[in-house]
Amino acid sequence: MTAATHHGPGPDGPPDLRSVGDRIDVLLDASSAGGAVARERSEELVRLVADLYGAGIERILDIVHEAGHLDDAVLDALADDDLVAGLLIVHGLHPHGVEERVERALEKVRPYLGSHGGDVELLEVTGAGAVRLRLLGSCDGCPSSSVTLTLAVEGAIEAAAPEVSAIEVETTAETAAGPLIPVESLMSHLHGPEAAGSWHQVPELAALLPGGVVRAMVDGTSTVGCRTGEDLYAFRDACPRCDSGLGTATLARRLGGGRHDALLVCPGCRAHFDVRRAGACSEDPALHLVPLPLLRDGATVSVAVPGSVSS
Repeated sequence: MTAATHHGPGPDGPPDLRSVGDRIDVLLDASSAGGAVARERSEELVRLVADLYGAGIERILDIVHEAGHLDDAVLDALADDDLVAGLLIVHGLHPHGVEERVERALEKVRPYLGSHGGDVELLEVTGAGAVRLRLLGSCDGCPSSSVTLTLAVEGAIEAAAPEVSAIEVETTAETAAGPLIPVESLMSHLHGPEAAGSWHQVPELAALLPGGVVRAMVDGTSTVGCRTGEDLYAFRDACPRCDSGLGTATLARRLGGGRHDALLVCPGCRAHFDVRRAGACSEDPALHLVPLPLLRDGATVSVAVPGSVSS
């Protein structure tokens, strides 16, 4: 087997499950060239192998449980591992229900939504597998593209609970007035294709200390990230006032704000941008940084760069 066709674990860790799944689909499609019978036999083979490994994983859990070692700490460790969690979900063995996984996913993106002056509340997961959400607050004039919100919320939910069938959103009377986090931004994935955007791990952000600023390339795009307290934020690496890069920017405390209310200070023109308000410029309210969706999963931090986000 050549390196070009190898899809198993590599020297740097486990296989990319999405790539493996895509490869399986390609091979199943290729088997269709042999006719309907060949396709059915290929699909049956995949099902039998999946059932065999599913039974093995279930037996492993039973043995660990019978030995008295399958406590809450071990279950949490299994659930926090992306590879293991994906396999547990496929075989219906995940220790956390869909509702708990969705709530945990929303918790990871709340700092990002909060930077837009908004929040999201999980109302229920219906028997049909639909997630019902309620939007809270407003964007406080934030001009950020709705695509970033789509990626942040939908991406988090789909990663944590791929069996979810739909996302239904309702707004409150409070969100009916003024600039909002648009409902369409959360529903666009269900109605048709949107601008391309995918998640990429950013080790530089994962290692960032409180008060730190770092520049990182994400999918060929220069970005800048910063950390205030436990919260991480990511923006496109460009000052809208002087077009300078922000890799050497510093964080300053906002006058009269809390200990974690930080301003990103441009090294070129010294303009101040409020990281908790989606990068709004203190000197000119018409200017703003371009915030990017960010997901934090344990020790891993991922950022997405939507193609249609404009500066």
